[in-house]
Amino acid sequence: MPTETERMLAGELYDPTDPALVADRDRASDRTRRINGTSAAETDRREALLRELFGGAGEGVTVEPPLRCDYGYNVTVGDDFFANYGCVLLDTNRVAFGDRCLLGPGVHVYTPTHPIDPGERGAGRERGLPVTVGDDVWIGGRAVINPGVTIGDGSVVASGAVVTDDVPDRVVVGGNPVRVLREIPDDESAEGSAD
Repeated sequence: MPTETERMLAGELYDPTDPALVADRDRASDRTRRINGTSAAETDRREALLRELFGGAGEGVTVEPPLRCDYGYNVTVGDDFFANYGCVLLDTNRVAFGDRCLLGPGVHVYTPTHPIDPGERGAGRERGLPVTVGDDVWIGGRAVINPGVTIGDGSVVASGAVVTDDVPDRVVVGGNPVRVLREIPDDESAEGSAD
């Protein structure tokens, strides 16, 4: 018989009050409290704590506190990951960021979802769907990424956008819900670069 943790990670309905899951959330809360208590001068300590919290982290990982997450161990970030102040990563399922991802202030990534039927929802069960973010993605401040979404390589999510469906590679999206605003040509250099 699968555990509640196994059900959670499989995207099945699970019981979030399971003692093992409660203990895991308490552990993540302790880690994020310690991360959020670090000063700007304690970058090495902060990075070490992030490596204890996250399920995997590449080189050059920077997270500006405060950070919030459910479990932490379901989050993986690639090389040169940057999250600005106030990001929330609700990781009841896997949240995977590729290399060179940038998150603006207040970005929220949600994997948990609840049954639509009020009776089922009232029973307290929930489920989570993974979120995958490719390489070289920039997510603007206060954007919301919803459960089950994949964001393609090289894309930009505008500030305040609400992502409810997959985003293809190399596009700029914005709005609520997002729509493609434009494609990014392969030869386009970064806006604001010194070139």
